[in-house]
Amino acid sequence: MEDLTKLRDQIDTIDDQIVKLFEERMAVSEGVAAYKRGVGKPVLDKEREKIKIEKVTSKTTNEFNRQGVESLFNQIMAISRMLQYKRLASERTDMEGFCEGKLTITPKTKVVYAGVPGAYAESAMVTYFGTEIDGYNVETFGDAMEAVHNGEAEYAVLPIENSSTGSVNDVYDLLSDYDNHIVGETMVKIEHALVGLPGSKLEDIHTVYSHPQGLMQCSRFLDENRDWQQVSLQNTAASAKRVMDDGDLSQAAIASRQAAKNYGLVILKENLNDLDNNSTRFVIISHKKIFEPDADKISICFETLHESGSLYSVLSHFIFNGLNMTRIESRPIHGKPWQYRFFVDFSGNLKEQAVKNALHGIQSETESFRILGNYRGVETIC
Repeated sequence: MEDLTKLRDQIDTIDDQIVKLFEERMAVSEGVAAYKRGVGKPVLDKEREKIKIEKVTSKTTNEFNRQGVESLFNQIMAISRMLQYKRLASERTDMEGFCEGKLTITPKTKVVYAGVPGAYAESAMVTYFGTEIDGYNVETFGDAMEAVHNGEAEYAVLPIENSSTGSVNDVYDLLSDYDNHIVGETMVKIEHALVGLPGSKLEDIHTVYSHPQGLMQCSRFLDENRDWQQVSLQNTAASAKRVMDDGDLSQAAIASRQAAKNYGLVILKENLNDLDNNSTRFVIISHKKIFEPDADKISICFETLHESGSLYSVLSHFIFNGLNMTRIESRPIHGKPWQYRFFVDFSGNLKEQAVKNALHGIQSETESFRILGNYRGVETIC
């Protein structure tokens, strides 16, 4: 057997050659980028890459090496594209129509939320904007999006994620359906209570109303009362209002203390949450493409080609540009069975060169790409 030290020396020598050849290849790629920039050709040439893979894999001597070489050259070509995107992005000055500025908030600023007074969305609105605004409510998330899109409201406040039950899928779908944008976010601690009519008791209850997520977030408590009928309504505050309107002592709602106060209800049981640190993240929606100077979080959405490795290639743009991806979500695409639209949050500001590099690459290699917003992120409530 050969001495291990000698074998490692041989590998070191080969690796030195690989590094030298890699740098030579990247230098040539710089020339390719300059040429494509000059003639207006796209960076990604899938047919050329396919031919290249077929050529290099044909030179291998066994199936294991063939797969290894295919993987290696896919990665090399991806790195080459990153370099070309970097060169092209460095010359771009636009930011997909987004402009740096400050949000306008005055006593006349119209802000809309979905639900009725006492909803957690109302609390989110007050947390972010304060009370010196012209706030009002509509029935559904779609109504709120439509109000911003039509200019009836300057901002909307919509829930997008809960710490215990996950994403609010309807809002993700609306973000792709409307040409509105995220300009801010806020977090509200969720503290559910069982609320009922004055004079009602826990043992009287047979029906409980709440938003679907409210029911899910209190599943342990509801499991202890499996004989209760669970009825989903549009939001927690509307559930409290329903109990008030029906005037039935056998009905209760899972809602906030504020909702109980608003509708003259009493607290039958507090602290229903499955998790003590339950909180909901709300996004602030505007029709304007604006981001504040200290914005540090970016949301985008896109569709990938329905083929192996396409999402991996897209996400590699974050790795190569040193960007921290904080969230990824997928939603089915209407009319395209088993295909998905991806929503990604990552840290950064649209003015940063690394962000421009990544976004240029992602936009070039995906379909239906959109920047949903650049805004100040908030820390999770513990």
